[in-house]
Amino acid sequence: MSGFSSEERAAPFTPEYRVFLKNEKGQYISPFHDVPIYADKDVFHMVVEVPRWSNAKMEIATKDPLNPIKQDVKKGKLRYVANLFPYKGYIWNYGAIPQTWEDPGHNDKHTGCCGDNDPIDVCEIGSKVCARGEIISVKVLGILAMIDEGETDWKVIAINVDDPDAANYNDINDVKRLKPGYLEATVDWFRRYKVPDGKPENQFAFNAEFKDKDFATDIIKSTHDHWRALVTKKIDGKGISCMNTTVPESPFKCDPDAAKAIVDALPPPCESACTIPTDVDKWFHHQKN
Repeated sequence: MSGFSSEERAAPFTPEYRVFLKNEKGQYISPFHDVPIYADKDVFHMVVEVPRWSNAKMEIATKDPLNPIKQDVKKGKLRYVANLFPYKGYIWNYGAIPQTWEDPGHNDKHTGCCGDNDPIDVCEIGSKVCARGEIISVKVLGILAMIDEGETDWKVIAINVDDPDAANYNDINDVKRLKPGYLEATVDWFRRYKVPDGKPENQFAFNAEFKDKDFATDIIKSTHDHWRALVTKKIDGKGISCMNTTVPESPFKCDPDAAKAIVDALPPPCESACTIPTDVDKWFHHQKN
């Protein structure tokens, strides 16, 4: 066990819903800043935001104190990703590597675009459907360079170290060999997932080819360096909340009581989730011209 736990506030599938993270002592922490990037040598932590096969677009709230997970809102409406035929919701456990940041002021030499202002994204390809707010340890296998509306948005491919087949996966070619079609489906999904909302297809660097584990690890390390500059105030985060309880050199570090006060001011957990709109179940068939 990682020693981390989560606590929900308000009802799921409402604008007020939040998932806060706690450490092994039961103290509130930030999943963005306080969960260490490394779980072990060459093993990274992953914060699960969206369980596989679900649709609600949950994400670390980078601008809220303690950065809880909340459902994204666009134009006043809660966001759900469409079911792009033949897929159901997200086709992996989706989340982020903590203590990383894609700096919007940094022009990426590989993509020619600046970062998307979020922690780096991870697609976890193991067999278990993880829980929202779960912290898992992952082996990084490769990476895809997506360009989302002019911003660099790296997608790390990884597998849970506790997966029964994890020992068989050590690089991106193992995914191609053992899960045929999965990487092609991943590119297809990311290319088209905004089309149902009237947006254009996303683009990719490297001709939409996945780069290997070593390349991916270097990218993650560079986003970790950008995060450290952010949390130590060497870079202006422009609205990002860097409140944390563990980073010794950070001017934003607070004590556990201050963190608790943030959560205590919010609505209590709610037993009954709001119902997901029925149109979330629709299958979206992409008309090819």
